[in-house]
Amino acid sequence: MEKIQFSTSINAPKKKVWDTMLQDATYRVWTSPFNPGGSWYEGDWSQGSTIRFIGPGEDGKLGGMVSRIKENRPHEYVSVEHLGMILDGIEDTTSEAVKKWAPALENYTFTEKNGATEVLVDMDIDEEHKAAFQAMWPKALQKLKELAEA
Repeated sequence: MEKIQFSTSINAPKKKVWDTMLQDATYRVWTSPFNPGGSWYEGDWSQGSTIRFIGPGEDGKLGGMVSRIKENRPHEYVSVEHLGMILDGIEDTTSEAVKKWAPALENYTFTEKNGATEVLVDMDIDEEHKAAFQAMWPKALQKLKELAEA
């Protein structure tokens, strides 16, 4: 596993950026580059809570990640600990395939300066998925920027 990072500067206060990133309706929009069929979450962003990131796969079956909010400092930082996969609606946190990468962290840091907010994303990634996420994150952050600046 290695860590990769992405960032963008958004011309909006960090509370607005935070809300745009984590509220259900706008989350579904900015995350579309990760899953063209749509993506949503079940659960909430409070520290210690379980959250499931879900979307339809190419086969139409539901898939995604089961995770836990490791840390949440409102409008500053949120850390998501990915614990396993969801395959056809069933959670898998114990298979050998999952044990190769879990737990993996995905962190969002929000820093406001002069009315603009820098969003820094850092995440643990395995070599198999690295290229895909390097292509998707810039597109997702651009969508987040467009939503938050509107």
